Amino acid sequence: MLHLVRHGETPLNVARVLQPADTPLSERGRAQALAIAQRLVPMGLAGIVSSDLPRARQTAQAIADACGLAIETSPLLQERNFGDLRGQPYDALGFDPLVLTGEPPGGESVATFEARVRRAWQHVLQRQAAIGGPIAVVSHGLVLRAWLQPDRVDLGAQVLPDQVANTSLSSVEPHPPHRVLTLACALHLRGTAGHDGRSLVGG
Repeated sequence: MLHLVRHGETPLNVARVLQPADTPLSERGRAQALAIAQRLVPMGLAGIVSSDLPRARQTAQAIADACGLAIETSPLLQERNFGDLRGQPYDALGFDPLVLTGEPPGGESVATFEARVRRAWQHVLQRQAAIGGPIAVVSHGLVLRAWLQPDRVDLGAQVLPDQVANTSLSSVEPHPPHRVLTLACALHLRGTAGHDGRSLVGG
């Protein structure tokens, strides 16, 4: 099984700012990471694969600590690179960078990003097969949204929500047709670890 997890909240998610690569988790993001870690403990994880960006790596570390596992990181699992747009307020740009098809200065075009996402998907499938058991895969909103499309996985009657919450969980069978058993579920988030619905997803 592939347990796909979005990283925990960051201060810039809440501020709706496109995030530089070194953005860490917020206090609530750390609480969310602990919550998803506890949800994953009974699932018998055999491995953890994570984006190497700090916000994903810190989320993966909470899972690793709870499950007694090491973390494998890969830059393939990074969020789309918005280049010189990173660090800028999303709502002040005057356009939606998340649907920008071209290449922002210093960043990735949609075509480049989607090609990397395909390689990342093959990478996690190969790692799961090599590890031989359920793995947690910690990545980012736009990566997970690209993976959880009906041309790649079997959603059945489920519909991917507009917002993939921080530390939401999607459980996907690792063999074709990649049936999705749980989709963008955030039931583990309560109280001070709850998801802020105004925060930015992607970037």
